[in-house]
Amino acid sequence: MAGISRLSFYNKVITNGIIPIFYNPDPDTAYAVAAACIEGGLDVVEITNRGTDAIDLFKKVRAALKKQKPQAVLGAGTVLDAATAAIYIARGADFIVSPVLDKETALLCNKHKTAYIPGTASLNEIHQAHSLGAELVKLFPAAECGGPAFVKKILAPCPRTSLIATGGVDPSYESLAEWFKAGITAAGIGSRLITKKVTTAGDYDRLKKDAGAALANYKKIKNSMQEKQ
Repeated sequence: MAGISRLSFYNKVITNGIIPIFYNPDPDTAYAVAAACIEGGLDVVEITNRGTDAIDLFKKVRAALKKQKPQAVLGAGTVLDAATAAIYIARGADFIVSPVLDKETALLCNKHKTAYIPGTASLNEIHQAHSLGAELVKLFPAAECGGPAFVKKILAPCPRTSLIATGGVDPSYESLAEWFKAGITAAGIGSRLITKKVTTAGDYDRLKKDAGAALANYKKIKNSMQEKQ
């Protein structure tokens, strides 16, 4: 079962600002990637449900992190239905992420007091997600949905919406500044942070530094925004 409450999870996401997203079929590599991100300060990590043995891999990585990196908050992404969500929750997932909005998955996660972050691409879907109890809503694919300008348009009539932009955000200061100043709560970043070059070379020190730099960019942006309020 999840090792973190939903309230603590939401606060952690706001503190970190960035959720690394990845999948690698090799358990040792997957652990090394997650560990590097965590050591860099990004301790909320999402492993996507994409490979044939994704559930077994998640269980192995979760067990290793629990021993070696107890501060880790590990979630399962690309979860499309309640049955799959239930399996991941039983394997210790701290949160569930989906590219779509699924009512049964939302209800299942609510019953288990596990954070559910559904994927949305319209104001109507965001409204439905709120109705199903989603505190954080994934905007996906964020760039194709309309980018930062779309975020501003959404928040005008719905200022209490907490969006996680995924797809089209990179860890540079310029990109993060554009999105966070538009009003997102957090960003999900995959291959633009966890690059193929880094994983192929096994350069996890580089990934740790990149994760730390991304977190530093986020904190600098948030401090700047707070000073202007």
